[in-house]
Amino acid sequence: MEEPEEMQVGKVTHYFPKIGVAIIEVTDGSIKIGDEIHIKGKTTDFRQRIISIEIDYEKIEIAEPGRTIGIRVDEIARKQDLVYRKF
Repeated sequence: MEEPEEMQVGKVTHYFPKIGVAIIEVTDGSIKIGDEIHIKGKTTDFRQRIISIEIDYEKIEIAEPGRTIGIRVDEIARKQDLVYRKF
């Protein structure tokens, strides 16, 4: 089975383990609610669907390049992990 086509859309800049939130700097493309993302790094490799996006505690629907967002993640994300979006 072939891997889904993915494009890099950002990178993890911070992770808050107590609340399971990754801070992501969006660098290319966009990320919106409902997207399936793939977070990958030296020891990180998981996929999940985005159920909420926040900027400064305010919920938003879509994040464009240049924005820094917070998303709840299912697994541990690490600083410098790359974020890919399935398309």
